[in-house]
Amino acid sequence: MILKILKNRSIRGLSVTSFELEVVGYTIALSYCVHQGLPFSAFGELAFLLIQAIVLVAILYYYSAPLGIQIWLKAFIYCAVAPTVLAGNVEPVLFEALYASQHAVFFMARIPQIWKNYKNKSTGELSFITCLMNFAGSIARVFTSMQENAPTSVVLGSVLGIVTNGTILSQILVYQKAPPVYKEKKVQ
Repeated sequence: MILKILKNRSIRGLSVTSFELEVVGYTIALSYCVHQGLPFSAFGELAFLLIQAIVLVAILYYYSAPLGIQIWLKAFIYCAVAPTVLAGNVEPVLFEALYASQHAVFFMARIPQIWKNYKNKSTGELSFITCLMNFAGSIARVFTSMQENAPTSVVLGSVLGIVTNGTILSQILVYQKAPPVYKEKKVQ
């Protein structure tokens, strides 16, 4: 998706809120796994997904110019809070609550994008390959979680991922030939 945005110099049809929430979700998930002492092989992809999500949000901000105070404030708050969470300097009860909320965060990250796609009858610059990999990853997580006897909440979170990622993937297939309802300018 990053390459597609850079190639087209456009963020047409992308929900910035969706990708901001993904950054929050990956930050929570990664910090929890690190501080639970899990082996890197169990959560390593989260580190790379977080880096990718941060780069993607930065690109979205760049092509959203001019940047308003709201975007600068969100970036500042994330940069102030994320190191504390990633370092594990959070009360254990709050840490557990944050981790428990990550499924809701990821679910809520998909809703604005799904709604934007539906409203525009187009998926803009969304990448089919990226969405397909998200969908397949959710399916794989359900099976792995079930084999490892993960808690029901973990399995249900992955099932929510199948539903939301599957919805976006189906929107890409349905809207691929439809002309978009909106007109957004490309950045020159």
